[in-house]
Amino acid sequence: MKTTTKTYKADRQLNAQQKTLLNNFYKYLRGKRYSSSTVKNYTLQIADFINYHHSKPITELNNRDIELFIEDVFIKRKLSISVQRQFISALKLFIVFETSTQIEDIQLTRPKRSKKLPTVLSQNEIIDLISKTKNLKHRTIIALLYSAGMRIGELLNLKTDDINVNRKQIFIKNGKGRKDRYAPLAEHLLPLLRNYMITYEPKTYLIEGKNGLQYSSSSVRKFLHKSALQCQIKVLVTPHILRHSYATHLLENGVGIRHIQELLGHSKPETTMIYTHVARKDLLEIRSPLDIAIESYKKRDSLEQKFRISRK
Repeated sequence: MKTTTKTYKADRQLNAQQKTLLNNFYKYLRGKRYSSSTVKNYTLQIADFINYHHSKPITELNNRDIELFIEDVFIKRKLSISVQRQFISALKLFIVFETSTQIEDIQLTRPKRSKKLPTVLSQNEIIDLISKTKNLKHRTIIALLYSAGMRIGELLNLKTDDINVNRKQIFIKNGKGRKDRYAPLAEHLLPLLRNYMITYEPKTYLIEGKNGLQYSSSSVRKFLHKSALQCQIKVLVTPHILRHSYATHLLENGVGIRHIQELLGHSKPETTMIYTHVARKDLLEIRSPLDIAIESYKKRDSLEQKFRISRK
């Protein structure tokens, strides 16, 4: 199994019993109908934890063993809070599956998420990114990610028949939380998409790699980073930054939060509300008190003499 999560990467020293336990945990998660990525990541998180305490029986694992693992792996390696939260979520499921441990669920608390504002590109930067990317497939991917606000996994899972040109819609199946939704197909994307379809002739997946298989997310991140450097964009551009930019620009263009929530496929409006903190529309309309003070001063000046802030 391959994981997209940065977990403990030491060579595992698992015995046959531990491997069987992990295989059964993997099947248990699949039976719970978690997404394939969640199943893989959770199983690998637990595999790393068991491997770290490989000489200790499962029945003796306790909450202190969790603390030691976090202190020696997560903290020292500076892994993100989101990865640690994922590990705790995996543990909560594991101790329900394997009841013989000494781990107490009541003590398993997830660290609070970092309240970082999303990075957003300007509309000019987006246009530069698309127009200056020479490879047709890469240019199409960037345009699709931004124009529909899709997650990278949602884009790579798209089939050719998920594009409805007549209705100008993209059908996103089984998105995060196993939800289906529609995204708008941008009018100006149609010529680019038509050119792409004629040139590459994808059979199953809209964006295909070698031998008709899915294109890899690592390839997207790699060329996106390269394109951003060519455009002299100073931030690290990722597929999710294009999604952030999509949501923020919608808000700035007057689209309501409720509609943006639906377009992004968010379960909770609180998730979408983060974009109100980075949208610039209302802030740009706020006038500086200095301008107001000077205009008020000039109106009161009966001699109407010019007031210049730049004078010596």
